[in-house]
Amino acid sequence: MPRAPAPSPRPDFPINAVMQILSDAMPAFAQPLIDQMGQQQRSPFRILVATILSLRTKDTLTAVVAPRLFAVADTPATILALGAERLAEVIYPVGFYRTKARSIIQICAILLDRYGGAVPSDLDALLELPGVGRKTANLVITAGFGLPGICVDIHVHRICNRWGYVASKNPDATEQVLRAQLPPRYWIPINNLLVTLGQHICHPTSPRCSVCPLAAHCARVGVTRSR
Repeated sequence: MPRAPAPSPRPDFPINAVMQILSDAMPAFAQPLIDQMGQQQRSPFRILVATILSLRTKDTLTAVVAPRLFAVADTPATILALGAERLAEVIYPVGFYRTKARSIIQICAILLDRYGGAVPSDLDALLELPGVGRKTANLVITAGFGLPGICVDIHVHRICNRWGYVASKNPDATEQVLRAQLPPRYWIPINNLLVTLGQHICHPTSPRCSVCPLAAHCARVGVTRSR
């Protein structure tokens, strides 16, 4: 049986209207942890560490563990002094806590050795740090430094494809498409808005389409069940 053709992006997708609707509607919901941190006190190092802790871990747990860690140590030097074993104890039970502890210790050593303890604001330099992928690096750039970047996590990837605004296979590919076609003024806010939408309405399975403020604009690509 021939394979169905891959969906094509919609050239007429009303991105300006969609982003305005989200900007109006999403503040009513609980905001993603990293965005809250960026709004409260812009600290690239805390954003970097908290983002690593949050990988494959729920925000509700990261919101407990990150402040607990920063109350013990909140600089590369003080975290490095803890050592990987003690750090793992402090950040337990985030997912893959032992692996994350080793990565954070290695990162702290590199920051002290190469950057005088500061977090670099260059995307390529961030990507060279252990355990730092494009999502984490872009979130540090945007939430930590307030610089242009597009943080594409699984929510942004899923929702942009579900809308029909992009037709891409993974978050990295989605980021590159968005860099080419998303108006620059939306680069920073798109992650906050779509993560909020994804956590509360546009779920991976059975999205709540009946209450979604974007129902009239969404192509619902790949949606087979909804509420």
